[in-house]
Amino acid sequence: MSKVKTAILDTLTQRVQQELQAASLIALETSAGAKDESMKAESKYDTRGIEAGQLAGAQLRRVEELKLELQMLEEMPRRDFKKNDEVALGALVELRHKNQTRRYFLCSTAGGTLLESEGQAVLVISVFSPLGDAALGQKCGETFELETPTEKREYEVIGVA
Repeated sequence: MSKVKTAILDTLTQRVQQELQAASLIALETSAGAKDESMKAESKYDTRGIEAGQLAGAQLRRVEELKLELQMLEEMPRRDFKKNDEVALGALVELRHKNQTRRYFLCSTAGGTLLESEGQAVLVISVFSPLGDAALGQKCGETFELETPTEKREYEVIGVA
């Protein structure tokens, strides 16, 4: 696999690992805080304990989401694409829209993350996003349209790696 894609996946994985570590610590702290003696209701209108429990539950759900995101990154296909291959998960794609060429990395997660690679911006897009979904299956030289709320956009696949 190319150095560029390896660097992109390594960066995404490191970011998720760091966020997971921080979220796990916060989840432990909020869970402990929710069980603290000071959270016992002093009246029927005292909802501190309930709110603390809800916050702890939300933190634990975020930890599980991050674990799933990390698993998705680790299980992503890691391969190089040939010029005539179809765009698929794990592809680094150059798309042209209105005389502007941009690089996108198609991923199962982390959509919207902007990275720099070889001095160029690379936007990570999810294959579940409208643009990612529309690009799937396309080949170099092909065009496709994407309907947005304000306009119909035409993209041309310039490169697949």
